[in-house]
Amino acid sequence: MATEAAPARPVGPTRLVYFDDMWALRSDANVLAVHQEEGGRVAVVLDATVFHPQGGGQPADTGVISAAGVRFLVEDVRAKDGVVFHYGRFEGAGEGCGHRFKEGESVSLEVDAERRSLNSRLHSAGHLLDICVHNVGLFQLEPGKGYHFPDGPFVEYKGVIPPDQIQDKKNEMEREANKLISEGAKVLASVFPYEKAAKLCGGSLPSYISKDSNPRVIKFGEYPGGPCGGTHVADISAINSLKVTNIRVKKGLTKVSYSISP
Repeated sequence: MATEAAPARPVGPTRLVYFDDMWALRSDANVLAVHQEEGGRVAVVLDATVFHPQGGGQPADTGVISAAGVRFLVEDVRAKDGVVFHYGRFEGAGEGCGHRFKEGESVSLEVDAERRSLNSRLHSAGHLLDICVHNVGLFQLEPGKGYHFPDGPFVEYKGVIPPDQIQDKKNEMEREANKLISEGAKVLASVFPYEKAAKLCGGSLPSYISKDSNPRVIKFGEYPGGPCGGTHVADISAINSLKVTNIRVKKGLTKVSYSISP
């Protein structure tokens, strides 16, 4: 992973448009800075973005930022200290080419819809497995990290499944997941005051979330929600189908690997 360089002048946190509208694929913004890092990678910093930066187990969005005939192809997006950096290249830009955005210029953003859809479905599938783990009676498992990339997504839990139960629980989780997908349920995504967020998440929030903050909560239907900064489907039926491909128990952790249909 390349190191993100800071803009030439201090800027405030980037407003995340997808926090207000998780299914938005287009937005407008103003350019705060354009700079080139060591190695030649170009970064565009805006006052707001509809692009999801890589993080929380979810890959970055890709797409295009454009203005007045200039197009910047977004190939990677990262966040540092609340500032979002859009990495990529100006279309048709060669050595010494001056076709770049100007500071303060208004630009249009458009996310690659197919990639966003896949990333959202994979992320939602990971959260759905959290519900399924509880529904099949694995109350000893505590959600940990998740990896929602297409090349082998998984969710990891603190706690273990007894070896003689692994195959049965694998089948039960898969059946439960596809039952919930077939029934469908609306997905809520919004920012709440801490106390309200805790109530929506079953009464408490992880200790790393400050009590002075306003956490963003993702909630599937009537099930308890969870804090999450990623993008998700509007209804869990959009996941289509889920397969639990493997369960591995090691060193007090349970890793549940999964895949989804095209």
